[in-house]
Amino acid sequence: MPHFARRALLSAAAAVPLAAHHPGRANELPPGWPSGPIRIVVPFPPGGSVDTLVRLVQARLQGELGAPIVVDNRPGASGALGTAAAARAAPDGQTFVFVFDTHAVNPSLIPSLGFDTKRDLLPVMLIGTAPMLVTAHRSRPWGTLGEVVAAAKARPDTLTYGTIGNGSLAHLTMTLMQKAGGFRVVHVPYRGGGPMSAAAAAGELDLPMATNAGLGGQVGQSLRPLAQTGARRSPRFPDLPTVSEAGIAGIDALAWWGALAPARTPAPILRRFHSALRSALETPEVRGRMADPLGIDLVASTPDDFAGFLDRQMESWGRVVRENDIRSD
Repeated sequence: MPHFARRALLSAAAAVPLAAHHPGRANELPPGWPSGPIRIVVPFPPGGSVDTLVRLVQARLQGELGAPIVVDNRPGASGALGTAAAARAAPDGQTFVFVFDTHAVNPSLIPSLGFDTKRDLLPVMLIGTAPMLVTAHRSRPWGTLGEVVAAAKARPDTLTYGTIGNGSLAHLTMTLMQKAGGFRVVHVPYRGGGPMSAAAAAGELDLPMATNAGLGGQVGQSLRPLAQTGARRSPRFPDLPTVSEAGIAGIDALAWWGALAPARTPAPILRRFHSALRSALETPEVRGRMADPLGIDLVASTPDDFAGFLDRQMESWGRVVRENDIRSD
């Protein structure tokens, strides 16, 4: 779909009330939709934050839409394999995909994605955001990010930091932090949050770095939080300084979760799914579990706002990948 056509569709979706259904008009839901189970592709393994989030809203989505919700885990290539499968699915409203922030990095990181991020998918909702946390294992001596920077400057390329993989947002953010702070640490990439979280718990890393969800509930237990990467403090961690407050200026990086649909999915279906998803997310139990233990700040954006957010994320992180010659492996 051409860029201007995609924008027109998203603007039209934003202009009409999301729950509206006017019989006899062009924005009426297709007869018989949903025609069976609705598949939500999760392009990561079971147990990760995306999978957890989908399963958190699964039952409520089923109630809202009157159809079974089937979770289809398709891991691989930082989420690109499963997202490609969703992009190739029929645009009949029976398939959606939930993605993580790697979705905005992959176009610059992976030479052959198998789909065009803008042409083949339509944004539905930015679900939520969360800062990444720079932490230290409790066996390490540092109590602040400033102490870590001082130790890293005294012994360059000896301290280790772990992330969920090469090209992950934590990897890119620490790359920016090292440049701005004038220090060097060694990147230890893992293939996903599960392995990284296990290594963090075992004390194999000096500085595990991920969202609270990605760190597997260890923050405040085996892991000591040092700083958060957003420009402002998250309500989940009101007493934890931002990286900028801790002395490294210019860092503003948030992990995020979002929902998309195959291009050419009818606008009325997009509106109905958005409405159902928003209702599911705003129930007290779901909001509570997103805040704790996941540490996700709910956004529940419009499709148009998510489209603009995606464009900005792809531009800014793509530049970091290019300027620092970041590779996927």
